[in-house]
Amino acid sequence: MENEESQTDHTITEEEQDHIRTVFHEKVVPKLVKLHARLGNIACEFAGERYKNWMIEFKSVGDDFEIVDFEYDEKGAGIDLDL
Repeated sequence: MENEESQTDHTITEEEQDHIRTVFHEKVVPKLVKLHARLGNIACEFAGERYKNWMIEFKSVGDDFEIVDFEYDEKGAGIDLDL
């Protein structure tokens, strides 16, 4: 039950945020570029099943993207960016 505490009390550690940021830049940003995205909210399921109820708010910054905020959403759901 790794990271069970952070999931139970709806908090996320700096280490977990760093992991999500890394995977976001490796896997998600290239897809957002293809989709000409500028800002939005997506579930963090891309970073692992245990983050499926965490949402990030992102925005474009020049040719890159940054995560603006993390929020827990019990009803959050991921979307397929491979359109």
